[in-house]
Amino acid sequence: MIDQIPALLAGERRVAAKMITLVENGGPEKQELLKALYPHTGKAYIVGITGSPGAGKSSLTDRLISGLRKQGKKVGVVAVDPTSPFTGGAILGDRIRMNEHYMDKDVFIRSMGTRGSLGGLARATKEVLKVLDVFGCDYILVETVGVGQSELEIMTAADTTVVVLTPGAGDSIQAIKAGIMEIADVFAVNKADLEGADRVVTEIEVMLDLGARTRPGAAQQWRPPVVRTVAMRDSGIDQLLAAIQKHRDHLETTGKLADERKQRIKLELREVIEHHIKDLIRNKVEKTGEWDRILDEVIQRTLDPHTAAEQVLDIGLASGQPQAD
Repeated sequence: MIDQIPALLAGERRVAAKMITLVENGGPEKQELLKALYPHTGKAYIVGITGSPGAGKSSLTDRLISGLRKQGKKVGVVAVDPTSPFTGGAILGDRIRMNEHYMDKDVFIRSMGTRGSLGGLARATKEVLKVLDVFGCDYILVETVGVGQSELEIMTAADTTVVVLTPGAGDSIQAIKAGIMEIADVFAVNKADLEGADRVVTEIEVMLDLGARTRPGAAQQWRPPVVRTVAMRDSGIDQLLAAIQKHRDHLETTGKLADERKQRIKLELREVIEHHIKDLIRNKVEKTGEWDRILDEVIQRTLDPHTAAEQVLDIGLASGQPQAD
């Protein structure tokens, strides 16, 4: 697969699809492929689209694709769907809603199953983003599965996070409770033609005002705009795209884009280290007699878990590198 990276850089869709499948499913080549891809990453702008189920995220994403294509942008989409309990694969509802874009060579849409992840993102999502980045996408839209408070994970992947709320479902209050107000760079009040939309907008604006009063230097900080949209009627999409662009301009002119990406790389490195340690324990330590001995001593309470953990790490680090998943 590594020898096909030039084809990926040239925009070969079939190569992109094969590499994403490899990254999703794992295998001996995955780690080497990601190593080779990494120097070519960092060019795409990533927009997270999150919110509760039924808020119209997929329809809104579909309209954003159209808007970006009118601007001549190459667009990648990662739609994180619930995992089927029967097949283990993604339930491809998003592909159905976005099917009009499938013949467009400058749009690449991939559905991924959460596979047990509670954060609205599959573990491999960030790795798939790297493939689409190298593929040449100007923008990558990441639509999360919609699982309430765990949606906060999107902030570790996206440059701009759009939180989608709808009237009539108590979404604005739930967002405040869940801490989603903290991660939103742009609010989209979708289905704004329904009764109660004005109330949702007012509640968000009030909460933003209250937050501005309590934060030092709030006048210089970004205030998330609240955009009314009706995705099914293509209403408010240009305004939403303008809000995303304005946030990007703010990040770039203040230098915050580079700072935030640096912090995300730092967090990703920690996550990769933790993943390798887990693999090390699972593939090396748990297959030795020492694991059984340590476990028995903890069960007998002759060894405490903290000391046991130190011993396990010592054994794992002495045994060599973890196997690639």
